Amino acid sequence: MTPIRVRIGILGLALLAGLASPTAASAAGKTSAAPPTVEEQRLDRAAPQEILRRSGFDTVAPDFARALAGARSYAQAERIAATEGSRLWRRAVDRAQGRGPSGGDLSRDDDRPLYWARLGMTREVRGWEPEFGLTDAQRSRLLATVEETSRGQNAIRYPHGARAVKRVLLTGFDPFTLDRDIRISNPSGATALALDGTVIETADGPARVETAVFPVRWQDFAEGTVERTLRPHLRNVDLVTTVSQGRVGRIDVERTNGAWRGGFPDNENLSRTETVPVADPASQPQWTTTTLPYARIVAASTGRFPVYDNTSVTEIPAGGTESVVRPDGPTPGSTARAGGGGNYLSNEIAYRATLLRDRMGLHDRLPAGHVHTPVLQFGAGNTDPATGAVTDPEFVRNRLDIIAQVRAIVAVAATGSASGPGAGQGAEASS
Repeated sequence: MTPIRVRIGILGLALLAGLASPTAASAAGKTSAAPPTVEEQRLDRAAPQEILRRSGFDTVAPDFARALAGARSYAQAERIAATEGSRLWRRAVDRAQGRGPSGGDLSRDDDRPLYWARLGMTREVRGWEPEFGLTDAQRSRLLATVEETSRGQNAIRYPHGARAVKRVLLTGFDPFTLDRDIRISNPSGATALALDGTVIETADGPARVETAVFPVRWQDFAEGTVERTLRPHLRNVDLVTTVSQGRVGRIDVERTNGAWRGGFPDNENLSRTETVPVADPASQPQWTTTTLPYARIVAASTGRFPVYDNTSVTEIPAGGTESVVRPDGPTPGSTARAGGGGNYLSNEIAYRATLLRDRMGLHDRLPAGHVHTPVLQFGAGNTDPATGAVTDPEFVRNRLDIIAQVRAIVAVAATGSASGPGAGQGAEASS
């Protein structure tokens, strides 16, 4: 059975209390502070605090709390949340790209200061009790505003009228498996910070890259964060690639994505084992396919990690009851149990992005798909999460090499993209 988190609404409790208390009844609709989430509770551990301190991002949450304390209305609080969330995203991007003060001795390319600082901000919102009161809906909206703005999700902008410059949309993820190693970084998130707003030279000319980062939480995906972020841009871009951390020592271009959630716990330690929930489930396919030029990507020299065209899936064959691994993709009528990228949120973002592409009628003209980076590893003497340092030279080198190789892969993928997703490799890209 899938674990389900049940929360008794604070609003409901307030209304019940109001039956016995005129004062409480007059305040019906207002809520008290909410407890921190599982993610936010990790903030007080030593490694996150060190990462924040050594990056200079330890001031983000306290500064945000002071700004919120000065709000005299919900509208003012909403503006503060939007301003400070956007400021955090821009600060993280600037730091990753070498602009402004580094803020400490932690490597500039590090994605973790953004992650932990954001959690500090959301914890402040959750615990805030202004004199004018907040409803559940208002607190939720403030949290959503911090999330959207600090992830770059509402800051995707391309120059007007410059169609000679190709447009690339790339997404990354937060760190995850934090209870296994609280020090962990996600190279896909670091790549998003390093490439946001940059111009990559391709064989066909320049390409402008815009990026966003997504949470590792099942519920956010069920609530449509991927579609909400990508839909406004898909008709106006030349390439979409979702990126996440995958396997040790290799990069994979995932050929096929499956409509199945496998239940691995997310960053809230919640599991979901079910068909990927999307709008109009009656027309939902079991599989979607990449339209990235995988043959050219695999053939190109992009960096030190080997790159593979990954065609494997796990399915229940038509008429069957047991899961089987198919090395060459799904068979007709089968039910998905894992795409090439597995059945976690990396597979799901690839599935959602390519399903959205197809539902918008863009399958044959928009290259879109998923790239799995190598697992980001610490140096040989720094592998114990209990005693290890939060960074080391090999850790930094590995992350920088992954970022550089993803940049090179984007340059290959964007070449010829104006001529259609299969440019340079024939009909196989849209099979």
